[in-house]
Amino acid sequence: MITSTENAEHYTWGDQCDGWPLLLSDNLSVIQERMPPATSEQLHYHERAQQVFYILSGTATFEVEGQAQTVLTGQSIHITANTKHRIFNNGEADLHFLVISEPKTRGDRVNLGLGVGTT
Repeated sequence: MITSTENAEHYTWGDQCDGWPLLLSDNLSVIQERMPPATSEQLHYHERAQQVFYILSGTATFEVEGQAQTVLTGQSIHITANTKHRIFNNGEADLHFLVISEPKTRGDRVNLGLGVGTT
């Protein structure tokens, strides 16, 4: 089955952010997401899931265990299970990325609050 943002289920999260699940199974999820400028995610971790974030366009700033890391278009970052993290779009354009999780993250997220990020 061919899946894209045109035919995938759409959902919103955070402050006007969008997500399109391209693959959802118990063992793996692949989601394309969009974050408008000046948005961020809540600091959290996953007890079981590891994740790879691949930046399709824009520049992402990640807070990982209290440290800021910049990830550019065409780059990825791997987040292991039990690692506190969140993503920011501090740029002036929309940020588009894939988040690939193994196993799925539904029911596996522990929210921690606002953290020490830049917004």
